[in-house]
Amino acid sequence: MMPTVTRAEIDESHAQYRGSWRLLALGSPAGEVVERPEVFIAAGHVSWALMNAAFLRAPVDSDQALSAAAASAARYFSQGRHGWAFVLGDDWMTPQVRERAESILAWYGLEPAMSVTGMVAERLVEPAHPPSPFDIRPVRDAWTREALSDINSSCYDVPRDVGREAFAVESLYGPDHQGFVGCRDGGAATSASVLRVDGVAYIAMVATLPPYRRQGGAELVMRHALAAARRDWGLERTVLHATDAGLPVYRRMGYRPVTRFRMYLAPAPGRTE
Repeated sequence: MMPTVTRAEIDESHAQYRGSWRLLALGSPAGEVVERPEVFIAAGHVSWALMNAAFLRAPVDSDQALSAAAASAARYFSQGRHGWAFVLGDDWMTPQVRERAESILAWYGLEPAMSVTGMVAERLVEPAHPPSPFDIRPVRDAWTREALSDINSSCYDVPRDVGREAFAVESLYGPDHQGFVGCRDGGAATSASVLRVDGVAYIAMVATLPPYRRQGGAELVMRHALAAARRDWGLERTVLHATDAGLPVYRRMGYRPVTRFRMYLAPAPGRTE
């Protein structure tokens, strides 16, 4: 029987989302974090809209509260030149607000983009199969930074230069953020990174190029990242936010679902699409 999801775990999933994006924004050369009563903004000020994100600070129980948060974020991003994202957790909205969220956010140019599942694992389960033959390399130089960036750009259908602006940045990696690239046949194939967020190992940037999928690469590079988190930070508990495609891999590793998030995207100021 799966453990019952607690309110604390739901709140933790929100806090980890905000905390990880905070680290990513502050690692960006032009990035900043803005904390307002109604909204938390972590803006890398880069062309990849997802890296310019707004989050709720607390649950909302009325249309007016959600509208106020979206309006605040929209005002902030209207002063810049990039698209942006609004991240909403289903369990932080009443059913009535959740039902109307799409129409409320549309007033601010936000359109539905994707959904992810917040997941947690107190510890990983042992792998069911021997390790796959990938060469795991830490992100420590320009080649590995660009490799991690290019893998994610390809998997999320983002232009390479847009991805590199966001992720191939030396200042992004440091004491609280370690990246890893899995190589096969002399080239980069899969990636993952781990961030230290409020005493939890947060997994991000998990992606695998199509020719190397279903070969255990994503699981191997994630396990390598989490082993580094245990070794260097003493952290075992781990959180991530999974696309539907990644859910089977994460469940097999011992993660369990906690809550669902919806991402909405707005174009850059002055653009209509």
